[in-house]
Amino acid sequence: MKTRFLGNGLKTSEIGIGCMGLNHHRGPAKDRNEMISVIHAAVDLGVTMLDTAEVYGPYTNEELVGDALVGRRDKVLLATKGGHKFGDPQDGLDSRPESIRKALEGSLRRLKTDYIDLYYIHRVDPKVPIEDVALAMQQFKKEGKIRHWGLSEAGSETIRSAHAVEPLTAVQNEYSMWWRTVETTLFPTLEELGIGMVAYSPLGRGYLTGKLDKNMSFSINDNRAELPRFTKEAMEANQVVIDYIEKLAMEKQATPAQIALAWVLAQKPWIVPIPGTTRIERIQENNASAEIIFTESELKQINNALSKMKIVGDRYPASQQNKIGR
Repeated sequence: MKTRFLGNGLKTSEIGIGCMGLNHHRGPAKDRNEMISVIHAAVDLGVTMLDTAEVYGPYTNEELVGDALVGRRDKVLLATKGGHKFGDPQDGLDSRPESIRKALEGSLRRLKTDYIDLYYIHRVDPKVPIEDVALAMQQFKKEGKIRHWGLSEAGSETIRSAHAVEPLTAVQNEYSMWWRTVETTLFPTLEELGIGMVAYSPLGRGYLTGKLDKNMSFSINDNRAELPRFTKEAMEANQVVIDYIEKLAMEKQATPAQIALAWVLAQKPWIVPIPGTTRIERIQENNASAEIIFTESELKQINNALSKMKIVGDRYPASQQNKIGR
């Protein structure tokens, strides 16, 4: 596995793994021991960036990851997130320093570790000055509880204000071939400040793999049932993206998932995608995407083609739109 650097010299595998779907928001949870084996396989295959959060479950995803990393903690970079009341998004945001400390200590306990490599504020809390949050992170670093910190779904102004107090290592945002807004809203700021980006949902929550279609139904514990982009009408309208990715896959003798990940990797050297999966063979498939190379001419042609495609459906329902991009 090749490596990349985020901000502040944090070195990680080119491709990480998003652990959320191991037991949260992607259908009925599978056998716990089987999911632990998936994490073991990821680490054995060279994946060093593992991403979780207290709200995944809540709490159970961190517990799963913590159990999986017993005896393997020194082989990975562990990233988690806090900033919700009681660890549950339904209860609202809470980034007061005393609340973050409580959340962080809970994450340390569940993850069976005494430090977090990269600790994110999951969503920006408008009631708490981001400078106060940055000072809290500065203190946690001094105490050795975290080594780096970041923000998830934050806007450029918030990123600048936070970074001025305590330098950010990474910003985590959704980024993929069908969600490119951050190229104009965030990339210039991140490049200027030397902050890396961790791209979640680089496979479009599974859609860009080409394995979902308009007749797909989503079961309990699968949040795609609530997302406007996954209605039957939207999925049918967005098939144009899949058709194009499948064409590229044929040309490169790759799978659609590999094309989608290789495209993310090709955009900037400081972007690390964290696709999620519950299958070991998918980790192998995802890792192989790092070997796919696009020429400058190919990238320009692909990006031009994507920019002409109208994507139907917001990525989050209206009730959640006020929690992103602050």
